[in-house]
Amino acid sequence: MFSPQGPSLRELAVQALSSVERGYDLLAPKFDRTPFRTPDRVLDATAEALRPLGPFGDGLDVCCGTGAGVRALAPVCRGGITGVDFSAGMLAEARRAHPDAAWVRADVRSLPFAGAFDLAVTFGALGHLLPAERPGLFAGVHRALRPGGLFAFPIGAPPPPTSPLYWALLGFDAAMRIRNAVWRPPFVMYYRTCPLGAVRDDLAAAGFTVTTVPLESLGRRDDGGPRARLVLARRPAA
Repeated sequence: MFSPQGPSLRELAVQALSSVERGYDLLAPKFDRTPFRTPDRVLDATAEALRPLGPFGDGLDVCCGTGAGVRALAPVCRGGITGVDFSAGMLAEARRAHPDAAWVRADVRSLPFAGAFDLAVTFGALGHLLPAERPGLFAGVHRALRPGGLFAFPIGAPPPPTSPLYWALLGFDAAMRIRNAVWRPPFVMYYRTCPLGAVRDDLAAAGFTVTTVPLESLGRRDDGGPRARLVLARRPAA
């Protein structure tokens, strides 16, 4: 699937019938050859939007996977870079790709950091959390940041109901809900469970001050709105 070096259909099926952690352990060696890896253009757009707000000290990539987020953190962080994920397989790939960074195995719903970072980012991870789990993640990121620290992540504009993508995402989420209703362990991966309004509310409840900026380099929709925004959640300085 996807490319000659990518996972086969059988490998993807085995992953989908595993737990999230086990599934990513299995997929890790070929993950960067799938569309599931955050595209470089999204990482570069994030770094571009963060550059005027920095420089930052130490950076944290939450749900780091194979370490793609280093591409966004390295241009804006003067200190060390740390990635955290619960998949040992994904972390092994990250260590090989970026040996100078620190890689920590932990459940992001209970982050093991306190006041250690100036910037935290995450890419494509919120769909792996049920809405009821987001407050725990956001509280942990808030705790991990130093006063005045920033939590940033891109979030795409929802596709209009007239677009094929809208129905594709709706169908995918429906299929995942059926899969999780009839098969254990569950594999949590949804595309439509983290709308911007709900994410804003959860961040504010965790103590963040929230703004957004359009990621202009990713283009605009036919209605003139940005295709994606960067959410900027600031831990108050005092």
